[in-house]
Amino acid sequence: MDETVREKLMGVSVATLATALYKRGLRNQVIQGVGPVERKGRNMVGPAYTLRYIPAREDRNQLSVFRNPDHPQRVGIETCPPGHVLVMDSRKDPRAASAGDILITRLMVRGGAGIVTDGGLRDAATIGALDIPAYHTRPSSPTNLTLHEAIELNGPIGCGDVAVFPGDIVVGDDDCVIIIPQELAAEVANEAVEMTAYEDFVVERVKDGETIIGLYPCTQDRHQEAFRAWRSRNGR
Repeated sequence: MDETVREKLMGVSVATLATALYKRGLRNQVIQGVGPVERKGRNMVGPAYTLRYIPAREDRNQLSVFRNPDHPQRVGIETCPPGHVLVMDSRKDPRAASAGDILITRLMVRGGAGIVTDGGLRDAATIGALDIPAYHTRPSSPTNLTLHEAIELNGPIGCGDVAVFPGDIVVGDDDCVIIIPQELAAEVANEAVEMTAYEDFVVERVKDGETIIGLYPCTQDRHQEAFRAWRSRNGR
């Protein structure tokens, strides 16, 4: 991933990115029902590396399958490239865990940028204390084998009603997670930085008693002039 783009995306909110994508006709990019296990106060940014689960079948999903060195869940943890986000399609079903603290610790040690599932994570309190962003729907203790079979790595998936393709850019903040098509990442990042600067200016003006009419969105020249002066003073 272009490190300049990564750096820009580290400083903008998912809400701002959602607006930038909406301007481009993309309405459904925020992963639904998923939030941080623990807020980190910093963004998660990286290309998607995907894992897809299907419904488990009893003759295929005994505990013994974890002894298989080619088990897709284990292989996914060991092959997710550094700087990437492991995104899991767990069928929006948190009744069984998508992963636990040992696997996510391994992902962290290998340099993973984060992990996202539209299911649940076991050992959530321990995961929340790790130095890696993690997002799920809720804590879940049963092993994934009770309901899910890990079936495919790094193919297209659906996560929280959003299509995710390998290499799409994943951004998570302290609220939620959004997926940016890879080919749009640079221009969306540039626009989001500009939008964030103006929104920071607006917040200061509103705190000083300014009405939002004509300010947000900006429809009056006086606010543009004040914004230019604000940017100059603040190096933005």
